[in-house]
Amino acid sequence: MKKITKDSKETFLSEDPWRIFRIISEFVEGFEVLSQIGEAVSIFGSSRAKPASKYYKLAEEIAYQLAKEGFAVITGSGPGLMEAANKGTKRANGKSIGLNIHIPTEQKPNKFVDLILDFRYFFVRKVMFVKYAKAFVIMPGGYGTLDEFTEAINLIQTERISRFPVVLFGSEYWKGMLDWLRGTVLKNGSICKEDLDIFTVVDEPKEVVKAIKKFYKKT
Repeated sequence: MKKITKDSKETFLSEDPWRIFRIISEFVEGFEVLSQIGEAVSIFGSSRAKPASKYYKLAEEIAYQLAKEGFAVITGSGPGLMEAANKGTKRANGKSIGLNIHIPTEQKPNKFVDLILDFRYFFVRKVMFVKYAKAFVIMPGGYGTLDEFTEAINLIQTERISRFPVVLFGSEYWKGMLDWLRGTVLKNGSICKEDLDIFTVVDEPKEVVKAIKKFYKKT
């Protein structure tokens, strides 16, 4: 067991209470700004994708189609597929929003973001992605993208938030994960068959818009 020393108590008293105020200020600013953007879709994907890659072009087209339908587009503001989504939104004269995070590698907002919010705390930023999105679009990506995807479907599964469209783009990219979910996780009884219906898998930009519109037409 770690011993609590006088120094550690003093550190808590001098730093942690003030950290609470920083957290509150991030929530307040996020709520104030994002409550004004109207209907929006959050798009996630790899920050490492290059402009010449097929998924970069597809992310740009998806965002373009969504913006043409009147949706604002929210990304993590970084490079790669986030940049592509903001670029496509801007091309359609839509609202291009970036939620930037302060990390050791110092992510810089891409040049296609019109409205930028900076966050120090990942969990505050994640609340904003969910609270102000009518849908999630999950492009090919790594740990960060998987984190956003699994948190969204877990919140829906546990009924902590109302159900909304979670669109997984690129069946070829996600095939291994989908096979594992069906062949291992479902087979083991760790999820039920209905849990696989929480998200939709598509392969064409127009199918993303169609899936979102179909969901809200039903409800």
